[in-house]
Amino acid sequence: MLTASTMLERQAEALSRALCHVHQESRDSKPTTPLIVLARESGTPASAIAEALGARLNWPVYDQELLRKISADMGLRVSLLESVDEQHQNWLAECVEAFVSAPHVSEERYVRHLAETLFSLNATGHCVIVGRGAAHLLPGDHILRVRLVGNIEDRIRAVAERRKLSYKEATRVVHETDREQQRFVKEYFLVDPTEPRSYDLILNTSRWTVSDCTDMIIQGLHHLETRLHGSHV
Repeated sequence: MLTASTMLERQAEALSRALCHVHQESRDSKPTTPLIVLARESGTPASAIAEALGARLNWPVYDQELLRKISADMGLRVSLLESVDEQHQNWLAECVEAFVSAPHVSEERYVRHLAETLFSLNATGHCVIVGRGAAHLLPGDHILRVRLVGNIEDRIRAVAERRKLSYKEATRVVHETDREQQRFVKEYFLVDPTEPRSYDLILNTSRWTVSDCTDMIIQGLHHLETRLHGSHV
């Protein structure tokens, strides 16, 4: 019987092997088509901003759609992947346990699908990716990396309203989700997701509306596109 510690160690090893494989395959590929990656604190309106960006730019948005794509590729139920944003480690452990009885499925297969899916989107560009560590996994100066933050009280109220929770319960959910998301990125991507130098823009959603954030991200994208175009003239 695998312990939780052993399971997580194996997951980390699997991710390392998968990322090395994908990096090796893509070492000669240098994407230049821009894309936007959103990282976020729990309770910020990342999905709403992503959808607004997609509508303004006519770009596909990969949030829940990314989970559906991976689950379809792996022949798994989306329900096995739905909680990825809230309880990363618990979700991974549950997936591994579920994979035990599924033929030809392992944690290495999962992380390879995740990495390959993200790298495929990276190569294609012209899309918006929400979360899943993409800001720290994907390399390249063609990516506009944005982190969405907000005052803790505003984020708690947003979660309480969206999920119909008491303020106390929403407080627990926000703190646990932030902690699990940070731990996931640190343990599996070996970076601190709160490090501001990892991002091109950090937007305070307590100060700026969804429309404001969308405008500023698009302005940043236009500057990025100008730089990319200039570097290839």
